[in-house]
Amino acid sequence: MKLILVLIVAMLSGCAVQIGEGSVVRPDRAGEARPAGHVGDAGTAGYKLASVSLAADDGQLNGVSATAAGGDGNALTVLYFGGNGFHLDEHGDHVLAAVGPCRADVVMIDYRGYGRSTGVPTIATMKADALREFDLVNAQAPGRVIVHGQSLGSFIAAYVAQQRPAVRGLILESTTTNARDWANNMLPWYAWPFVRVELSESLKGIDNVAAASGFAGPALVLEGSDDKVTPPRLARQVYDALPTQSKRMVMVPDAGHNGVLSSAAVRPAYCEFVQQLAAK
Repeated sequence: MKLILVLIVAMLSGCAVQIGEGSVVRPDRAGEARPAGHVGDAGTAGYKLASVSLAADDGQLNGVSATAAGGDGNALTVLYFGGNGFHLDEHGDHVLAAVGPCRADVVMIDYRGYGRSTGVPTIATMKADALREFDLVNAQAPGRVIVHGQSLGSFIAAYVAQQRPAVRGLILESTTTNARDWANNMLPWYAWPFVRVELSESLKGIDNVAAASGFAGPALVLEGSDDKVTPPRLARQVYDALPTQSKRMVMVPDAGHNGVLSSAAVRPAYCEFVQQLAAK
């Protein structure tokens, strides 16, 4: 909403819009109250939860490891990266409920400055943290880690998959191509002649198409047909860039940007993807 207001003002004044990391990275504000709740409050879909932590140069990264009950120790692990509003204690149960039927373990860690984690997030630190998180999880489950990213997290997940050959599979949910396409999509068509979008250098360097093209493993792309934030036409470009033949795109009818994972249409495809990887 903030970006839309800025774009409208820019349209009326006929100027350039400066878009920086603050438009996509939105950590908690000092003293800001978070909604009450704790991961596990709504049930853990048969999971046993344990704390996970990593030291950061300006704080600490904290999250949870959710182990599926009754597993044989060889289950795949989904390392989940949420969107720019994701908080483990607010949204973690939603993820566990969706992944639970697929019998995969799950690891979720709040970004720097979000929820349980401290520090100041930037695009660079989020990418570096994600690699360290993957390395930690992969050391415990070598070659059995799927990275799953939603919205902003889809850029993080694709980056990890590009950088780490050990990634078993990639799931991109509500994804898009790059920051410029995202910003232009948020700009009403009638404002195009009046507004010029200018990105910060850190945002210019984000290219999800390039990241996706650098991952040759199995991939699943989940997209809502009514997604107005990261529209299907842009998600399709990311999907097309994936070089593997072992890929699938699921278009969820009537789903918006944040309603994809909870859709009944997603569960069979998600579980099939996990089970196929587990069998390899």
